[in-house]
Order: sequence, then structure tokens, then C-alpha cells
Amino acid sequence: MSKSEKLFKILSSLAENGILTTMDAKNEILNNLKFKKDNFLDKLQLVSREEFEVLKKIVQKQEKEIEKLKKKKLKR
Repeated sequence: MSKSEKLFKILSSLAENGILTTMDAKNEILNNLKFKKDNFLDKLQLVSREEFEVLKKIVQKQEKEIEKLKKKKLKR
């Protein structure tokens, strides 16, 4: 193996290791940002649209029941 081939092999090895390191750093940053985003959303205590609609129907039903009970109490 000539000196130029050895040098080329060493340089390509360094380049490959550098690329892998940059990709690892990129993945680590993305994971960190995703974790922070998830924590932020958890703090907001958001609910899905489906959960909201179910709770909305429950509240509406309870309001109707309360009105019925109020009317029944006033008639007495």
C-alpha cells in the first residue's frame, strides 16, 4: 500500500467518523427537542377533540337535569 493510499484511507475513515458523530449529535438534539415539546404539552394539560366532545355532552346532560330539578323544586 502506498503512502497516498494510506493517507486516503485515514482521511476517509476520519470523514466517516465525523459524519457519524454529526448524525449522532443531530439525533440527540432532535430527541432532546421532542422531549421538551412533550413536557411542554403535558404541562398544558390538553385533551383530544374526542374527549372534549364527550365531556361537553356530559355537562349538557347534567345542565338539563339541574334545570328539571329546579323546576320540580319550584312547583312544590
